[in-house]
Amino acid sequence: MTLYTTDYLEYYLTLVGWVVNNGIWNVLVASGVFALPFLAIVLQEWLRARAEGADEGNKGVLSSMRIENRVFVAIVVIMFAGIPYIPMNLSTIQFDQTRSVQCQVNAPAPADTSWATSFTTLNNQSAQVPVWWFFVHAISKAITGAAVAAIPCGTDLRQIRMDIDSTRIADPVLAQEVADFTHDCYGPSRAKLFMNRPTLSEDQTNDVNWIGSSYFLNSAGFYNTYHSSTPRAAWPYDTTRDAGLAQVPNGGGYPTCNQWWADGDTGLRSRLLAQVSPDLLSRIGKWAGFLSPTQVDDAVIRDIVAPQQQTMNQGQVYTDYGGQVDRTFFNDTNRMTSDLGLTVGSMGFFPAMDVVRQALPMVLSFLKSALVICIPLVLLIGTYDLKAVVTVSCVEFALFFVEFWFQLARWIDSTILDALYGSGSPHQNFNLMMGLNNGFGDMLLNFVMAAMFIVLPGFWVAALGWVGVRAGNLVQMFTAGVDGAKSAGGKGGDVAMKALK
Repeated sequence: MTLYTTDYLEYYLTLVGWVVNNGIWNVLVASGVFALPFLAIVLQEWLRARAEGADEGNKGVLSSMRIENRVFVAIVVIMFAGIPYIPMNLSTIQFDQTRSVQCQVNAPAPADTSWATSFTTLNNQSAQVPVWWFFVHAISKAITGAAVAAIPCGTDLRQIRMDIDSTRIADPVLAQEVADFTHDCYGPSRAKLFMNRPTLSEDQTNDVNWIGSSYFLNSAGFYNTYHSSTPRAAWPYDTTRDAGLAQVPNGGGYPTCNQWWADGDTGLRSRLLAQVSPDLLSRIGKWAGFLSPTQVDDAVIRDIVAPQQQTMNQGQVYTDYGGQVDRTFFNDTNRMTSDLGLTVGSMGFFPAMDVVRQALPMVLSFLKSALVICIPLVLLIGTYDLKAVVTVSCVEFALFFVEFWFQLARWIDSTILDALYGSGSPHQNFNLMMGLNNGFGDMLLNFVMAAMFIVLPGFWVAALGWVGVRAGNLVQMFTAGVDGAKSAGGKGGDVAMKALK
């Protein structure tokens, strides 16, 4: 039989915890201290029967029956929750990285383990686990793993947005060619469109706002009419097409805007698409399954060549109570100032919270080990009461299940943009910058999501308290455990600001 752990730190600390647990239990047994609770049981029940008054019948019989019941429960507790019995085999769970990337959670695969399940020792000391705590560990890990696996798969749209935003036209010649195309083709076509004032649908209105517009490409009188004003070596001079235009020594011609944009590998569209990482295009294509590959590629190119990032929607995504309903000048001034404050504050807050997110699983592993070490003394002081066993079992399960809340918080953080701006959302409009006109709300959401790694476990512990399981202030323990790392991580922003100054 094997106890599974999440990572190597938890593996080591679990082993340490049970080795120390066994040592404490052996000391209690060798010294005879483990028998003191039986004396306490006799005294408690005798005093309880004596204090109940004369109307309870035979006090001796009543107290002896109560003592017998409690002693029987104590013996059962010692047998199943006190005496180390099962030899400990430990193994870490190997994570399925394929699903982890796809679903934004670490999905354990219990069948594949990183370490052998041979008997484990630490400094030549082996460990054994009581039957009950072996069961609690196994069932807690199983339920937590099942809950993590139940988190829906999603796409990390936040990372995609950052990747698209960081993609630039590296070739200055290509960048100049984009400017030339805008001057020779897009500008005249758009001016002609405004003069003719045709009736356009909503999709067409959105389409004509970029240089690769399918409306201009496919409608007569636009890109099929205009041409490059300077010769292009990739298109040889054509006496029919280029009649009346000057010939140059390199033999370059004057392609029409349709040819300039869409001609095979030499077209501007293909060369712009080559600036984007194939892996990024693949990830976008998997997410945007509701669009054709051509539409996806056009959306990527559109963001790369845009002189300024296009806003995705004009609607309000986040409900808030800031300012007045009819925004005043002072409301707008306050919002601009708070935007600046969030931007500056994020330089210290985000690195600090990233450190917290890395440190929390480490703190959790230490707390699990500490709980294991406490078990013999808690049972002893609790006089081997069944209530004490149930309480400690619930606390252990609560600690294991905190890992699920960490996974859920990270998954929401990774996929929240998809929910707000993706297919089927109220603000659906395929633009890879995903709502930058809601930048204030998105930035504020980043602050909130960072805090969720503390708030969600806190809510879980509070929910247990509603039904009478007092698991202590675990959130305060988590906070105290990561305060030092958070403070150190936040100083990176201060260093960056001083460097900028």
